[in-house]
Amino acid sequence: MRIGLLTDGGYPYATGESRLWCDRLVRGLAQHEFDLFALSRSAEQEAQGWVQLPAQVSRVRTAPLWTADEDTLGLHAPRRLLARLLTGGGVRSYGRRERRRFVTHFTALATSVCAAGATGGEQDERGEGADAAAGEDAAAARAADARFTEGLYGLAELACEHGGLPAALRSETAVRILEAACRAPGTGRTVQTATVPDLLAFTAELDRVLRPLSLDWYDEESLGAVDLCHATSGGAAALPGLLAKRFFGVPLLVTEHAVQLRAHYLAATGRPVSAPVRALLANFHGRLATEVYRQAALITPGNTHARRWQERCGAEPAKVRTVYPGMESGRFAALGESEDDGGPDTLVWVGRIEPAKDLIALLHAFAEVRRAEPDARLRIIGAPAQGHEGATYLAHCRALAAQLFPDEAADAHAVGDNPVSFEDIGDADVPDLAQAYAAGGVVVLSSVVEGFPISLVEAMFCGRATVSTDVGAVVEVIGGTGLVVPPRNPRALADACLALLRDPERRARLGAAARARALELFTVEQNLAAFRGIYLELIAQAPVRRAPAPVAGSGGPRPFATPPEAHVLGLWPDEDFGPEPDERTPSWAGARGAGDGDV
Repeated sequence: MRIGLLTDGGYPYATGESRLWCDRLVRGLAQHEFDLFALSRSAEQEAQGWVQLPAQVSRVRTAPLWTADEDTLGLHAPRRLLARLLTGGGVRSYGRRERRRFVTHFTALATSVCAAGATGGEQDERGEGADAAAGEDAAAARAADARFTEGLYGLAELACEHGGLPAALRSETAVRILEAACRAPGTGRTVQTATVPDLLAFTAELDRVLRPLSLDWYDEESLGAVDLCHATSGGAAALPGLLAKRFFGVPLLVTEHAVQLRAHYLAATGRPVSAPVRALLANFHGRLATEVYRQAALITPGNTHARRWQERCGAEPAKVRTVYPGMESGRFAALGESEDDGGPDTLVWVGRIEPAKDLIALLHAFAEVRRAEPDARLRIIGAPAQGHEGATYLAHCRALAAQLFPDEAADAHAVGDNPVSFEDIGDADVPDLAQAYAAGGVVVLSSVVEGFPISLVEAMFCGRATVSTDVGAVVEVIGGTGLVVPPRNPRALADACLALLRDPERRARLGAAARARALELFTVEQNLAAFRGIYLELIAQAPVRRAPAPVAGSGGPRPFATPPEAHVLGLWPDEDFGPEPDERTPSWAGARGAGDGDV
């Protein structure tokens, strides 16, 4: 079958999210044909090029979610947009009828986003009328969802018919509609305080997220030609899948290893934007997530933690199926099968150095460990996150380590040594990732925010005992094969580390159990097997998208217009039944002789 793989900021680009998982999926399901529809995040990502694509990728369509002159949500964007408003840019490129359609559809979208209901500090204390108020809120939410879909698909149809939405989402008309929606009765207090710069900043981000509506992917030769759309994330990546289903009836499969809405919430806290902009963006992304989950034929979260988020955002539990992301286990096989315990006195942390990993708590916990076990050592292995924040956080951690653990020397003539070391993979002592986990007997994860803990699974493949904080999908991944403590609790983290450092038999037992669990649940093979079955299941359940051929001699429609045999290479034995050969042969099968493909 032909799969339309929808990506946002990842595959086939050499950098970005989920690129390794997508590449393994495409290469592992070689019996299918893949068309890639990829959205890029930046000029730097496009400049680094693509990964080498396998033969089963028949076509690649790309589009940017950025423009060379934009600074989305930055300080300069509102100024540029204000200048555009003053010069009259926007919907004037439409005719009168198209302008009326844009006003109607954008009003519906803006009203739903601004009237998304009270959240957080805007919730009322309803007391005895809580049940009745909850029913009213549910009815209002359903009405807002209906307005959102009306506006979204109306704008999509307008864009398809008239070559996109040329600056309309950033026009004066759009800003005035949004301002009226924010001031309307029933909106939240935070949204009502939005100023014109806030509205300009929101429309700039809205224009970026809705840019897929203006692409030329929605015809019979592009997304209309695929049998199944597989979105590798929610949000902007799923928008083409929504339109493919609406215009052509193509079933949509959504895979989220990290829930896009949750990622937006986490990222919003670090952005220099006002509270009204954050509220508007949260409402919009929440409505979009609800529609994506409603239209998806199946949703495959990467863990139960992500599944809970999806169900909270409106996903039907019957349509949600957890599929763990497959990881390559072969490079850890030698270490996992060896008797090397990594040294009884060494703790190892492996990952990307950033504030969410809470290395500050780890260093304070290690100070407690050193008081009880003076020979203990801590090796922190990894590079800082890209950008100024990662480098600053690494410098802060180094300074704290120097303060907590002054260099120690055995005597007056020896060189001092620090029990905490900061290293990177590729250094002389850590040539590769497997050697990083081999550097110690206990692997520690101290995060305060985590999705699917990849470093934890890698440690399990290596047969290492682990101590982790209870965040994200950690407990689900560990499953009783390691110790788990509350986050932001250095004392509990230290006690768990000491328990394993002092008990080598327990370390070995937990490490063996962890490796067995990882090999059972988290390999590439189990991931490919799951999606191989899911693809066939969704195609089997999808309605026929072409006119059924008549049964020979009856004049009536054939009961099954696309039977399973249509996907088997070779011609049917009886030319009296079914459509002509060029109509029944799958696009990926090509022309074959009568004797080819006999089963």
